[in-house]
Amino acid sequence: MRPIRLSARWAASATLALLAVGCSGVSTTQPGAIGLDRTQYMSGLVSESALEQEAGQQYSQLIAQAKAKGALDRNAAQVQRVSAISQKLIAQVGAFRPDALKWKWEVHVLTVDEINAWCMPGGKIAVYTGLLNRIKPTDGELAAVIGHEISHALREHARERVSQQMAANLGLSVLAIATGSDAAADLGGQLTNVMFVLPNSRTHEAEADRMGVELAARAGYDPRAAITLWQKMAKASSGSAPPEFLSTHPSAASRSANLEKAAEQVMPLYRKAAKP
Repeated sequence: MRPIRLSARWAASATLALLAVGCSGVSTTQPGAIGLDRTQYMSGLVSESALEQEAGQQYSQLIAQAKAKGALDRNAAQVQRVSAISQKLIAQVGAFRPDALKWKWEVHVLTVDEINAWCMPGGKIAVYTGLLNRIKPTDGELAAVIGHEISHALREHARERVSQQMAANLGLSVLAIATGSDAAADLGGQLTNVMFVLPNSRTHEAEADRMGVELAARAGYDPRAAITLWQKMAKASSGSAPPEFLSTHPSAASRSANLEKAAEQVMPLYRKAAKP
């Protein structure tokens, strides 16, 4: 019974922490055709503009470093392809948040032998050559990847995670004081990862999957390509992916099931966009 009492105490301290850091419920995006309506909690101590400014600075540094190493936009064909697909997706972001159409979007291809892509707050996109060369995605699959990353930015998942971490850190302090034990803080850290950070991270991934599928469909890319994409991803990481309950990412099986459902929802949008 002791773990149950500790969980209740943690929940109370986490709630107090959320209030202490000034977290309030917001809706960063419109629901879209997929019906995304989860309330997010953001700290007033971390403004959207401040995070975008920091992201812009970090992006500029990363791009400058890549350029200095000769790793920036080396393959003209890859750059043209990534940019063309990205622009089609960006043109559809107004379905979720019209203000994002005015973001200062940037798209670059970095020569890095890693299967990765990302979009920073404010629309700073990078696709790694490792993704292009090793996964060999079709245009539809590449649209699913980039749409997924754009969706993280639209939903301000980075800002939400920062807010959560601020609340979690403060919650650990409250719990340690309440129990008078440093060990409680260590245990609290484990509880934070299992009960607070990881579930929300999986939620972010699921949201980005669903939004990305809709962006791709609206841009004229078959949303079912997201399913084959993650099958390729799973194959590429075969033998190295951790079980779902230990990971911040959904398992390949549950991800495919969720993507199939989302793809079915947005097929009418794809058919409409794909009409000649």
